[in-house]
Amino acid sequence: MNGPVFKAGYLPGLDDAEVTWHRLSLGTPQAPLWVELPQLSPGQITALAQRVQHASRLHLKTMTVSDIVCVLDKATARLLDSQDPYRQQLERLLPQATGFDAEMLRLNLNAYLQTFRGLQLQRFVAEDFANPKVLDEFQPRTAGGWARAFGPELLVHVWAGNVPALPMWSFVSGLLVKAGSIGKVSSAEPVFATLFARLLAEVEPRWADCFAVVWWPSGASHEHTAFALADVVLAYGGNAALQAMQAQVPVTARFLPHGHKLSFGMVSAAALSVLKGPGVARQASLDVARYDQQGCYSPHVFYVQSGAPVTPKDFAQHLAHELSGLQQKLPRRMLSLEEAAQAGAWCEVHELTALNDATHTVLGSGAGQYASRVVFSNKPLPLTAGPLNRHVLVVAVETLDEVMPLIAAQRDFLQTVGLAVAPEELLHLGECLGQAGVTRLCALGAMTAPQAGWHHDGRFSLLDLVRMVDIDASTELAAERFTPYEV
Repeated sequence: MNGPVFKAGYLPGLDDAEVTWHRLSLGTPQAPLWVELPQLSPGQITALAQRVQHASRLHLKTMTVSDIVCVLDKATARLLDSQDPYRQQLERLLPQATGFDAEMLRLNLNAYLQTFRGLQLQRFVAEDFANPKVLDEFQPRTAGGWARAFGPELLVHVWAGNVPALPMWSFVSGLLVKAGSIGKVSSAEPVFATLFARLLAEVEPRWADCFAVVWWPSGASHEHTAFALADVVLAYGGNAALQAMQAQVPVTARFLPHGHKLSFGMVSAAALSVLKGPGVARQASLDVARYDQQGCYSPHVFYVQSGAPVTPKDFAQHLAHELSGLQQKLPRRMLSLEEAAQAGAWCEVHELTALNDATHTVLGSGAGQYASRVVFSNKPLPLTAGPLNRHVLVVAVETLDEVMPLIAAQRDFLQTVGLAVAPEELLHLGECLGQAGVTRLCALGAMTAPQAGWHHDGRFSLLDLVRMVDIDASTELAAERFTPYEV
């Protein structure tokens, strides 16, 4: 075995010698990162869950949300500091583990982490709770009585590995509602959650036993053990995997799945002047290139309105040119054999179509592993998933309203739409797209950078985790009868 070894996981109360470790290699054969993942027994998972629950009652649930935000802000500030050892480990290990370009990871990490600073987290909490103090103590209700929000005793996270640092979102959400957490990392990206847990325990030692980071093989009995102990299971993954997980979650627990989603872009003729058009294509290229379309918010198709000085085909050519330039600045990671085969098959279908249809054009740059492709169609095409890894469709439409029937078949899977439209078009399109099933609209160039507190897949990040407890107004009135001054 050559290359560094990273021991993943965060296991409070367990000694490494007590744990069985599963070893695998990530990255490329030329520069592998050897990882050891903890494979716990069901008994160890149970003991870990009990320890986490006990510690969170003592140390998390007794803190105010404001104090929790302060701790998270300190940890995030350290991750944003290029001189901090944890940040340096992330910059060294994540490119090795994922194959993503180091500079792309650095830039995207900075943008992502900034949404977890203290001011942003306060907005995050306020987005879901008009009165954030409801997480700390009973607060008066406008209709009478009192209410309090209680986070889970145990929140189990199942994290995907397609986008680095993805676990931070639900990890932080759990802490904000004062939940003890056990997170299961993906074998494809076990680095970030491990280091984040270690950093949090260093920043706030009282939290050292309030969470754990574990691993188990997909479908193993460990999953059933963990889910049986949880109040809430929050899971990311493919739809088939999520369906299998749901079957193992007790009816008394809440299951919050985030599965396969489709996102796309829309460009109005108003954005396609000679001066503005190339810049819009540049923003679109960033949405395609960031993490090589691996996120659920990454675009598969751009619908572009005709009738402007920059035509939809011109836009496609600009987009192909910008992607070519990004290949020099932010190189695409090397594809697996399966990914390369999927991309090749997709390109072949469109190249054959282009041979027989003059309205269909394949544009792109690079060769082999590093090729990116933009396919232009002058005919309306329905929204479909592409092969990812910087392969995208540009489809011409006469009006943006024509897009609604083209996305209708994907209603259950729609998520983000990146827009380049005029102000007078925005609310009309928002209404149409919302009715079509879309849950997030943003500017082109911002598709892969959701704001703090966004409603992921149309749901509440924090409200969905808590249990509300009401004290009826009748209870308060009745209590008055039993005061010493009542005669």
